[in-house]
Amino acid sequence: MTHHEGEPLAGKRAAVMIGPLFEDMEAAYPYYRLIEAGATVELIGIEGGRSLKGKQGVELTTDQAAADLVAADLDILVIAGGFGPDKLRTDDGVKDLVRDMHEAEKPIAFICHAGWVPVSAGIVEGRRVTSVPAIADDLRNAGAEWEDAEVVVDGNLISSRRPPDLPAFMRALIAVAVGEPEPVA
Repeated sequence: MTHHEGEPLAGKRAAVMIGPLFEDMEAAYPYYRLIEAGATVELIGIEGGRSLKGKQGVELTTDQAAADLVAADLDILVIAGGFGPDKLRTDDGVKDLVRDMHEAEKPIAFICHAGWVPVSAGIVEGRRVTSVPAIADDLRNAGAEWEDAEVVVDGNLISSRRPPDLPAFMRALIAVAVGEPEPVA
């Protein structure tokens, strides 16, 4: 399949999931990177139309509630880290969407503390993942194989540790989304 130069995700629909006190870079960087790659991108959270402030003060407004979406509505899901995932993980709409995306084998990318969301959705057992080291035990206890790496790709799951990993994280996510083999580091 040939893609328009510089727009490998043309025609794809993506969502960046944020909660209160999200890590600003982990929401803004994927959001604009996905748009740059040609995707249609929306911000989602526990509620739609909600203005949320990031840890560093960036304000973003969610377009839709996770509960109002199903996997058929999206091709790609990115979950931003920070403190947001601690709230996101308690929401049934969030967990249902993550499970639905996982069952459809669609790319789910999570960084930093965002690993808490797939843990609560029950989708990490037997899978290779990374995260901020502070939640490595949570991922291991949920049955995942945790690795300390810039980015870990296991099928439809793409994970990274922290903001400096964002370039590798987004390269890997875009490669998975277009069905390319994993980029060689």
